[in-house]
Amino acid sequence: MHQKTVLITGASRGIGAACALTFAGCGYHVFLNCNKSLETLRQVSQQIRMQGGSCELVAGDVGNPDIVEEIFQKISTSRGGLDVLINNAGVSYVGLLTDMSNADWERILNSNLSSTFYCSRAAVPYMVSQKCGKIINISSMWGRVGASCEAAYSATKAGINGLTMALAKELAPSNIQVNAVACGVIDTTMNAQFSEEERQALADEIPAGRFGTPEEVAAFVLDLAENHSYLTGQVIGFDGGFI
Repeated sequence: MHQKTVLITGASRGIGAACALTFAGCGYHVFLNCNKSLETLRQVSQQIRMQGGSCELVAGDVGNPDIVEEIFQKISTSRGGLDVLINNAGVSYVGLLTDMSNADWERILNSNLSSTFYCSRAAVPYMVSQKCGKIINISSMWGRVGASCEAAYSATKAGINGLTMALAKELAPSNIQVNAVACGVIDTTMNAQFSEEERQALADEIPAGRFGTPEEVAAFVLDLAENHSYLTGQVIGFDGGFI
């Protein structure tokens, strides 16, 4: 029986790590990626193996097309290709647009949007040859409505949403579904800079009354990967009713 494969970018912590553990627990062979937090990524891989799962590390900057090519060559050699791609890698920037440097802009653009493009482009040929596949992009509610002092972050996530909708139309004839999950406030290290008072004030703005958890996102992403072959080109809000 074919063991399904998944690549998860930004898998060292938060939503990425939760997805890695969830998919491995459901029998997937998981390719784990991150750029800098290699020791944390190794801990995720150890946890997967301790639970009886299988995985491989494919570390590197997925905002660099040359690195992406190397990563997908390893995937091809190991397992042929991917059944599921989860584009999760990303960074945030909170501050005034006028305070952003060119380097800041390039970093967030490459980490969030270019990585999604490069990995999707590399994953598609195998999926087309198999006439099936799932590409799931981790986006943000700010890509739908924008956030003050997060203009660049919002722009990259809006770009991911546009890429999702367009690529879904391109790949639908090949039975490949492309969707995005527009996450709200998820309890990850990206939100760790908030004080307890700020966290509570933010939670009070969310109709659900709390932050989401990485595990909840992972469970939803697994459902998208396993089911819903007629669902494609959607940017699905996962924000506790915030937007």
